[in-house]
Amino acid sequence: MLVRDFIEDSLYNPNYGYFPKQATIFDAKDTTFDYSTFRDSAEFQEDVARKYAAYGKDKHDGPGRQLWHTPTELFKPWYGRAIGRCLVSEYLLKYFPYEDFIIYEIGAGNGTLALDILNLLQEEYPDVYERTRYNIIEISDSLVKVQKKRLQKAHPCVKVEHKSIFHWTTTEPAPCFFVAMEVIDNFAHDVVRYDMRTLRPYQGIVTINEDGDFDTVYTPVTDPLMTSFLNTRRALNHSPPINKLLQASETLRNIYLSLPFAPNLSPAEYIPTRLFDLLRTLRNHFPRHRLLLSDFSSLPDTIPGVNAPVVQTRFRNITVPCTTLLVKQGYFDIFFPTDFDRLRDMYEYALSQPPSNLNSSLDELLSSRITPLTSTATSFSIGSGFFSSHQPSNRRNPLDGVTSASGLPVGERKSSVFSHSQFLETYGELEKTRLLNGENPMLDFYKNVKFLF
Repeated sequence: MLVRDFIEDSLYNPNYGYFPKQATIFDAKDTTFDYSTFRDSAEFQEDVARKYAAYGKDKHDGPGRQLWHTPTELFKPWYGRAIGRCLVSEYLLKYFPYEDFIIYEIGAGNGTLALDILNLLQEEYPDVYERTRYNIIEISDSLVKVQKKRLQKAHPCVKVEHKSIFHWTTTEPAPCFFVAMEVIDNFAHDVVRYDMRTLRPYQGIVTINEDGDFDTVYTPVTDPLMTSFLNTRRALNHSPPINKLLQASETLRNIYLSLPFAPNLSPAEYIPTRLFDLLRTLRNHFPRHRLLLSDFSSLPDTIPGVNAPVVQTRFRNITVPCTTLLVKQGYFDIFFPTDFDRLRDMYEYALSQPPSNLNSSLDELLSSRITPLTSTATSFSIGSGFFSSHQPSNRRNPLDGVTSASGLPVGERKSSVFSHSQFLETYGELEKTRLLNGENPMLDFYKNVKFLF
């Protein structure tokens, strides 16, 4: 099977996958940390460790409890409220009161982020809350039950869909916000290596022998998703991880290959094909969305390779990193860093392409929605340049038939990349998470995390 199929089977197989059967999301239950009582970040971390210890010790006859935490859980409700403030500020600026406040979230975990956002809206933006529709798309059967139990009684506007986002077929014609927090690091990647003589890409395939041992073999790329990703990367001038001099000169490549022990294939590169698949899903089925995404931009203890993942498990209360991807399915977490600059470029490129494989006409769906921000007049594309002969580089092309709140066909602002601290300094209530010595763990932790918005 392809490497991405092996990763998905390891992480998500409903019978033995890591997330359905092993993983536990750290949850401080209904309590929150009182940050004003901690002397410094060391004391705060000691309290976190005590809450971890409350989950009990690992057994000694196999892998331990696969416990991990997210900033949403660690800094609740303040982290979720920062996400909510970001979303509601954009909604109030562009859509209120003409459109409903529609949110889609994938990878919602215990439902903590949704709960904190909706509590914020209910308390501080009651007019917006009345128009809110919160949709969760969840692949895990057990988490679907947790989310419904935790959210739907307190907030009837919540709807939970038990489905993979990669199997999504419904088109949302209205403006909406799409939230993906700490989820894309577990999206499956493929492996490619390049023939050092011809620069032809080869795809990695995981094999298993009669003794149950795994290996990886490489064949010319035939997978359509990998082909589409590589073509898009080429269109964006994102070069493969091969020395530029070697890329430019066949003679130099031949000299290199004549050296003793020179490999005939380049080092393994892990490419985010499932993330690329998500971008196409957003383009096809959420044409008027605004994406808010956050995850790791770098990771320690990765296995060998370019953009390689961390493969780890817990054994006897100790986290054990591995040096290979080819491990027993279901017992190991596999998570990747994301190059956010390349992601931004690929995302904007994907949105600029015409939609594909839609079940119904996107134009018909958009035109059937009559709101103050739509028009039945002549196509905007005919006169979109009337007020300006210059399309700003930080704006997308306007959607035909959809105006901005100003009444003009102005394209959406393109996405930008922010560091973790930049985002929270803009939207966070920082006084709520400040310690006695002035440190702020919500700002200072997760320095290897970035946002795309």
